[in-house]
Amino acid sequence: MKRRPRRLTALTLGMLGVVVVPGTGLAGATKGATLLPGDAPTKVALLGLAQASVVPPPAEAAPATPPTEASAPSAAVPSDLGVTKQVETAVPSVSLEEAIARALKTNPSVAQSEGNVTNAAAAERSAVGAYLPTLSASASGSLSSTQRVEPVTGAVINGSADNYSAGLSTGWNVFTGGQRGAVREQTKAQSGAASAQLRAQRASAVLEVQRAYYEVLRGTGLENVARSRIERARQNEEAAQRRLAVGSATRSDLLRAQLDHTTARDALRTAETQRASATLSLGRLIGADGAVEAKGTENLEPKPLAVADATLVSDLEAQAPAVLAAASTLSASAAGVDAAKATYLPTVRLSAGYDWFNQDPSFNGGRTSWNLRLGLSYPIFDGFLREERVQRAKTAEVVSQVQLADTRRAVRTGAHQALNQLRLSADRIDLSAQSVEVAREDLKVQEERYRLGATTILELLTSQENLVQAEINLVSSRFDYRIAHAELEALAGRPL
Repeated sequence: MKRRPRRLTALTLGMLGVVVVPGTGLAGATKGATLLPGDAPTKVALLGLAQASVVPPPAEAAPATPPTEASAPSAAVPSDLGVTKQVETAVPSVSLEEAIARALKTNPSVAQSEGNVTNAAAAERSAVGAYLPTLSASASGSLSSTQRVEPVTGAVINGSADNYSAGLSTGWNVFTGGQRGAVREQTKAQSGAASAQLRAQRASAVLEVQRAYYEVLRGTGLENVARSRIERARQNEEAAQRRLAVGSATRSDLLRAQLDHTTARDALRTAETQRASATLSLGRLIGADGAVEAKGTENLEPKPLAVADATLVSDLEAQAPAVLAAASTLSASAAGVDAAKATYLPTVRLSAGYDWFNQDPSFNGGRTSWNLRLGLSYPIFDGFLREERVQRAKTAEVVSQVQLADTRRAVRTGAHQALNQLRLSADRIDLSAQSVEVAREDLKVQEERYRLGATTILELLTSQENLVQAEINLVSSRFDYRIAHAELEALAGRPL
């Protein structure tokens, strides 16, 4: 009976301590404190009994959208959230247009395709030159010693014999059995195939850099979601500590809040690592020596296509760079068959020449001669080489036909898949945005119920996890849409 007045006095003094000392807030009094239900009432009173069951509402989660300006990669320093806080360092950032322009200059496959176009143009010019006559010039001179016997005296006389000559010759293939025409058609088709392949390679390079660029922005959005989650987890942990101090929560509530805080920090580190990897990939694609940031100023909202799906697919089957390249390759193979068959016909060549000879190193005097020749050549038997060339050319033509048909099917399938993914991503953006709004309202309800003691921390954490997942889905669906749109443009080889 003597202990009760002491306990009442201690409790009263504790409450007066909270009132008299201004600026002594609940969070400041309880931060870092972990009390068990068996702690003394005096200690409970000193922690602030009047506000022990209040749960401060978490900060409103920022919309899970990428920022308008990408932040730079950073160095790590400790923070009061128990996670790695970022300090910005000087890292270059580029817009999507700048990244594409730089990637087209540094992509090895694009450079190789540009070289193929140049080589094909040279081969086409050479095929035209086969219709023109050839012209060549030659010159020579020789010095040699000679000995002769004087017939009168019988003496041996030493001397020299000098010879100088020059010549000019020309030739023209009058008839080649149609080989020149076939080769010209073949080189024209090869030039068209090289141009189409360059266009396709450029589109592939643009798609690759777009994917890397959007992955950087996706990582930035996921980092924002993770930071919002950490802030909510930190507030949950502090609230659980306060409730545990006054006995309105269990030790399990605090442990669950701490586990959620740890999981949130791990999610942030994962998002930071993915984003750092994406910045390095983007830097490599545009020719930088290190990481490169994405400015992220592009509007990520879905944009409707200008043509109907059926019209777009039909256009791609006929005009896609891959289809044009395969069709040009087939034309080149067919011309190769004609060129191989031309070797069965004779060739007729007209040639002429003019020569000059002299024993003195002078253009005065000397002897001159000229010649004109018309010749016909026909290999009667060449060890079946002609048959082999014709067979190889026919095989290449058959393969080219199969490749063209397969390329058209691949383009048609890829177009339908990209369109389906585009529609799916657009729908997911709307659904994810609705899910974020619903999850936020649900979290507000659970926070109020938890503040009033009408629910457990498990239900609160479940609502917060639902909000986090909805925000992640919204971020991912936006960039999935942009990537699907970029894949469709890569098939078309032009903006859509």
